[in-house]
Amino acid sequence: MNEITVNDVSKMTNIEGLVLQGCGGDPQEWIDGINKLLTEQGILLKGDTFKEVSCFKHDGLTNLIFHMDSIELDLGKLAIWRLQTNEQFGGMWLSDYLHNYLGVLPDQKLETEKPDCPIIGADGNIFNLMGIASRTLREHGMEKEAEEMCSRIKESDSFIVALSVLMDYVNLISIDEENKEMGMEYGM
Repeated sequence: MNEITVNDVSKMTNIEGLVLQGCGGDPQEWIDGINKLLTEQGILLKGDTFKEVSCFKHDGLTNLIFHMDSIELDLGKLAIWRLQTNEQFGGMWLSDYLHNYLGVLPDQKLETEKPDCPIIGADGNIFNLMGIASRTLREHGMEKEAEEMCSRIKESDSFIVALSVLMDYVNLISIDEENKEMGMEYGM
């Protein structure tokens, strides 16, 4: 099982899979349980199992993608099982999930929007700026990007290079601009 981001999911336009939503707890228990259940239902054939499974978080839910490439299965039975258990597992085809939840059409990639980050006017120490940007990314569900950004900044050899890396991940806005937006949001 590999953990991926929503951005990674949005790029999966050439493959198909089964997405199960709201898979709390240990993902491996879910994978083992679903493989067992689908084997018992006669959906997985010839002793095959879903070996490639991706885990991602979206809208507060932990979701699993069971990749269907090179898997011996009865697709018709899987489609019926998916419909019968939809309320229980929130199951849907990956292509439907991309369209319905991420707005991605077939053969189209979702452009990842960089979140606005209140850095202009903050203490200019690069580690302070990195912390602000990292927090902003995490607040937008971009944990992997936050880790990647921090790693790249720590490896940079100058403030300018580090700032350039930071700008690869977030849009710089003024602290005053964020405060103004928050005031409008709360009717101030």
